[in-house]
Amino acid sequence: MIIFINDKPCEAKTGDLLLKVAQRHNCHIGYICGGNGICQSCFVYVKEGMDSLSAPNNIEKAFISDKLFQEGGRLACQCVIIKEGTVRLLSRAENLKRIVLSLNVPGFITYAQTIGYNVVNKLPEGAGTLVDRIKKGQISPGDSLGKIGNGVVQASQLLSSTVMESFPFLQYPATILADGAKGALKGATEMVCTVSGGRLHLPGTDASCCKSEKTPVIEPVKISVK
Repeated sequence: MIIFINDKPCEAKTGDLLLKVAQRHNCHIGYICGGNGICQSCFVYVKEGMDSLSAPNNIEKAFISDKLFQEGGRLACQCVIIKEGTVRLLSRAENLKRIVLSLNVPGFITYAQTIGYNVVNKLPEGAGTLVDRIKKGQISPGDSLGKIGNGVVQASQLLSSTVMESFPFLQYPATILADGAKGALKGATEMVCTVSGGRLHLPGTDASCCKSEKTPVIEPVKISVK
């Protein structure tokens, strides 16, 4: 079957998690906590096909208000495809991007109010659910922190690529800044290596002055005395 994530057609099958489908097709759905139902960065709006998806579980109910459920809100890391059908959804980031780019001020105000309402009303319940899951051994704090760390890096990369896609005029100055930073780092690396005679290096760098070179061959010179 085909589902549509941010209008991108994605192959899926019964039993798939929405988050896994998004990951396979490089769709912009967050997963900072690694799909543990902690961070809510995988929140999506199901625009069509809710009956093809599993019912909200206790983790979703702990974080999503009734108001957001009515708007089609779900957590992609908890939502499973249970039957064939047309499914269309938007990630939270994509939904917000469309509101901003369309200069939809009333829509933005409504969006902010809904999210604020959800945070105020569901934060205590969500925190309580997390504590309970930790006590039951359902999630490991150490493992979750590691996944969150990796997720933050991936989220930063995703944010950067999304900004460039949405505002392509930023690509050129961003490229200049990146090239300038690379040039400065290379220059500093070469200087440290040269001054130290190849004994010191900046972490994670490689200086050309330290690369091995073939020893020049010195040809013997015969001196004859008459």
